[in-house]
Amino acid sequence: MIGGLAGHQAPITRGDQTPPADPDRDLGGPQPLRTLYQWNLIDFNYDSDGERKAALDSKDFIPENTLPLGLEIWKERVFVTFPRWKPGVPCTLATAPRIPSSGVIDPSPKLQPYPSWNWHRQQGDCSGLTSVFRISADRCGRLWVLDSGQVEALETVPRQVCPPQLIVFNLTNDEVIGRYPIPEMYVRQSSLFTNIVTDMRGGKCDDVHVYFTDVWRFSLIVFRLRDEKFWSFSSHLFYPDPLASDYTVHGINFQWSDGIFGISLTPLKKNGDRTLFFHPMSSYREFVIPASVLRNETAASDTALLARSIRLAGESRGFGGQSSASAIDRKGVMFFNLVARDALGCWDTRKPYKKSTLGIVAHDPEKLIFPNDLKVDHEEKQSVWVLSNRLPIFLYRKLDGKDINFRIMREYVDEAVAGGVCDPRQQYVGPVEFEPECS
Repeated sequence: MIGGLAGHQAPITRGDQTPPADPDRDLGGPQPLRTLYQWNLIDFNYDSDGERKAALDSKDFIPENTLPLGLEIWKERVFVTFPRWKPGVPCTLATAPRIPSSGVIDPSPKLQPYPSWNWHRQQGDCSGLTSVFRISADRCGRLWVLDSGQVEALETVPRQVCPPQLIVFNLTNDEVIGRYPIPEMYVRQSSLFTNIVTDMRGGKCDDVHVYFTDVWRFSLIVFRLRDEKFWSFSSHLFYPDPLASDYTVHGINFQWSDGIFGISLTPLKKNGDRTLFFHPMSSYREFVIPASVLRNETAASDTALLARSIRLAGESRGFGGQSSASAIDRKGVMFFNLVARDALGCWDTRKPYKKSTLGIVAHDPEKLIFPNDLKVDHEEKQSVWVLSNRLPIFLYRKLDGKDINFRIMREYVDEAVAGGVCDPRQQYVGPVEFEPECS
């Protein structure tokens, strides 16, 4: 899952065979991202030292089992998710201040459970939060939480203790304003819902569609808020590429058969539509589909229409080009995590999707070991945010509590791409084998 929990094979250590950033192009000296937070191990802000000690003694809190996975930013807060893959994860969604009131940033803060401890302490109480993978904040100040309802996915038998559901919070007062269980007809055996994006039109808070992925059962689910209706799309292009299902990250070799994972939306185009880009986790390719097709409920049952609507964005990213999350800023620049290259990539979606137009924003074999989640915030001056978490080491070896294992990093998008191939101010010169998508 992000990865690779279903049908994963035991890793084989073969020495450090991490692929180079890309043998076909020069990195061009990308600048590092700025680190906001970093942790050796995660800790939470308990109500008292006694409660924390009791949680540690009872194994309700096992720091070594607690891995940050999802990321979101809204105004003054940074949100982080912690899926309950192993026992001892006391909290599945928490926050840290983006800018502390004191003005002094603690580089390794204790995280505050969101919206309160009461939402996390009753495992099996489906009115709370069970196991959150990814989250998405929309422009109306709502936090869309994708709760898998599944715990201990790394144990012998994962337990589905609650139905998977979308839970929506008002970020002004942190009150829940919607709860939408995913219909059973879209929850297949071993389904795992992982990534989520929101599609709003015209600034209307009730005109929103939510897209989220089932990485293990290879489907894309759509939720329409207006009438609280779900529908699902399936395509052979949502499946993993066998040639991209073998990974080597810092000496750990493993096989993942993860399907559709990364999804990102362009700004509105002149025709009033958006484009959704997607890629399976185990793939070197990017695909594209008009959002208008996904918003059309009847299109879900029209396999011919879906087949005609999806197409390749362009060339392959090449060996080691597996990507986890992606996001697009207001100018149409896509950022994407390259998990096997310790790198953050970029692409100006107004240009053809070619190796020569794919850039590297940052490459760091220490700070970017498995860049897992990525977001572009809603600020007037936007930033790209990256969470790295050394996931393969967590899964197949053991994290060293003396190392910095988890980082949240950021950079202003304009500075991140300035002067490079992803800079929207830079004109593309060359043959156009593939039409750009977002003109």
